[in-house]
Order: sequence, then structure tokens, then C-alpha cells
Amino acid sequence: MPRRTAKRTDQHIDAQIALDQVMMRRAIKLSLRSEGRVEPNPMVGCVIARGAKTLGEGHHRRYGGAHAEIEALNHCASDPRGATAYVTLEPCAHIGKTPPCVDALLTARLARVVIAVRDPNPQVNGKSIRRLRRAGVRVDVGLCAVDAADVLAPFLTRMRLRRPYVIAKWAQTLDGKLATRYEDSRWISGEASRRLVHRLRARVDAVIVGSNTVITDNPKLTARDVPRRRTATRVILDGRLRLPPYSRLVSTAATAETLVLTTSARAKSVDAKQLEKKGVTVVAVGTRNERLSPTLCLRALAKRDMTNVLLEGGPTLLGAFFRASVIDEAWVFTAPVLLGDEYAPQAISDKHPVLMSDAIRPRVLSVKNIDGDTLHRLRFNEPPRYT
Repeated sequence: MPRRTAKRTDQHIDAQIALDQVMMRRAIKLSLRSEGRVEPNPMVGCVIARGAKTLGEGHHRRYGGAHAEIEALNHCASDPRGATAYVTLEPCAHIGKTPPCVDALLTARLARVVIAVRDPNPQVNGKSIRRLRRAGVRVDVGLCAVDAADVLAPFLTRMRLRRPYVIAKWAQTLDGKLATRYEDSRWISGEASRRLVHRLRARVDAVIVGSNTVITDNPKLTARDVPRRRTATRVILDGRLRLPPYSRLVSTAATAETLVLTTSARAKSVDAKQLEKKGVTVVAVGTRNERLSPTLCLRALAKRDMTNVLLEGGPTLLGAFFRASVIDEAWVFTAPVLLGDEYAPQAISDKHPVLMSDAIRPRVLSVKNIDGDTLHRLRFNEPPRYT
């Protein structure tokens, strides 16, 4: 091949890759609009384009509604025959609450489908890719997979690990303390930070605390004064079933779903029956060394179709979840406050690395100033990609 022709070919390939990335990033941005509205389904976005011209785009708007591919096809300004579809997750190949999206893509006679992440759902798992290719459609998989997997992390975690995606939240002082030694923590963070936490509560499936937090703070754990995309179940991990019957969680259980996870023995006790009379659901989970296992508790929540949960417990619960390596993401609010007390509790207290190279180093997703506080969003477990 002449050198000039080869150079033009390389430039054409580079231009196509750049265009593909632009379109897929747009699809990923669209998928974020699904947050809190479609779970336990995945958040998916789709763009249909002919060259650099977008014909239609869409995202999964609500659970039970049309999927992203159908939304994009329905919004096409012209016939999409011969065009390319960019979709953040492999199209479904089975009949659920809607018909298979792969059928709609084949009917539209697209020339190419670009998929960021393959779907690990056993009902899909490459079936759509194979069907498209057998029909003569060019299929490319893996474009912008890391960015797409970040958005799909709750769905991928539940499918691959059989547990919900866990977001831990805590507020700390500049010297890393969660409260005074006398367990006073109101308030470390400012009002703007607390309002942001309420917005987070308003889009997850559950808010998890331990019995210590209930006894100490008597929280209500509801999302207040913010738009609500879903109503989170209040979940208390309580191996000894110490949940006070006079707590605000119990007194509001008739109007806000409240779930207590405890041991098999405690679940059969008189205390459990009294809680159930007040509207609390008591669930027995397997135990390990007479303590509740965070992993088994999370699997019990996954069986209830929970995809993402918010962990708002104190140092005891945070430590247990860290030791089990089931914290996927953390929202850490650091306030310009110092306690200077070595006996005040902190998020992790049982790890004593000898070398800095042994320290936990999460991936930083973002850093923001929240009216004087600093919010670090951190990724501890990478989402299980499947390309």
C-alpha cells in the first residue's frame, strides 16, 4: 500500500474512533438520567447516529417502561436503516416487562451496534451480540467500558456478586474523627452537606445502620425536603435485637418500610414478635461467629431486589463492612473542625499498616467543596466489568 494511502487510512480510523467515543460518552451521559428511577434494572443510554449526525437518543426512563434502545428508535428524526446504535449495555434478548430490544434493533436494519459493556444477566450474556452478528450487523464491544461500568456498577455488582452496590457515607473532622469520645456527632458537617445526603437517600433502595446508631442517635433515616426518586427501606443490622420499641424507626414503621436483620434465634423471640406487631419486618440471616455477616446481610437484601444501598452506620458497622471488603463507594464529608482526641472514634480503627505502601488507596471519583466542607467520592471496589 502506498505510504500516502496508508496515512489516509490511519487518519480515517482515528477519526472513526474519536467519533465513536463522542457518541458513546453521550450515551453514558444520558444513562445518568435513569438514576433512582429504574432500579433494579440497569441505567442505560443509547444514541443512534449516521456518521456524525445524531438521529435519535434515549435512556431508560422508569422501571417497567421502554428501554433506552426503544426510546432512541422512537425519537429518530429519520429512518435509522444503515445507521449505528451506541448503547451502554448489551441490548436485552428476553421478554421481561418489555419485548427484547435486540428484535427492535434488527427490525430497524441498523448496520452497526456499538456496546460498551456486555450484560452478565444469564438471560442475555452475549445472546444479543450473537443474534446481531448472525443477521449481518457489525457489533463492537468494549468502547468506553470503564466509564460505562462506573454508571452500571450497581447492576453489575448485583448480577456478578449477588449483593447490592454499597455506598458508605460518613462525616469526619480534619483529624478523621466521627464523633467525640462521648459519641456526640451533631453536627460535624454543615447544612448543605446534610441536604446532599438527603438527596442521596432519595435515590437508593435502602439506608443501613446498626443498632448502636439507633440507640445513640435515634434517627428517622428518611429523605426530607428534597425531590424523591424512590423511597428507601430503613434497614437495621441488629444481631442482639436491641432495637428500642420507642425509637423513631419503630414508631414510624407503619408508614415507612423498616427491616431488621438479626440472627435466627433472635428472629423467633418475643421481642421480634413485638416489633412485627408495630410494622417492622424481622428477617433472620445466617451468622458467623455469633455476629451478623455483612456479606450475608447484603445477599438477603439482594433477594429483595435491592440494587444500591447507603451505609450510614458508625465506626462499628463501617469497620465490619470494610473488613468484609463490601464497601464499593464512599461519600466522605470532611469538615474544618479539629478534635485532637486520640480516643474519639474514626472510620477505620483496626488497621495499622507498617508502610505507607500498605495503606488503603481508593480511586478518587470527585472532590467538591460543599459550603466549607470537602466531599470526597471514593471508589473502593471497581465494578465487575463484563466485556
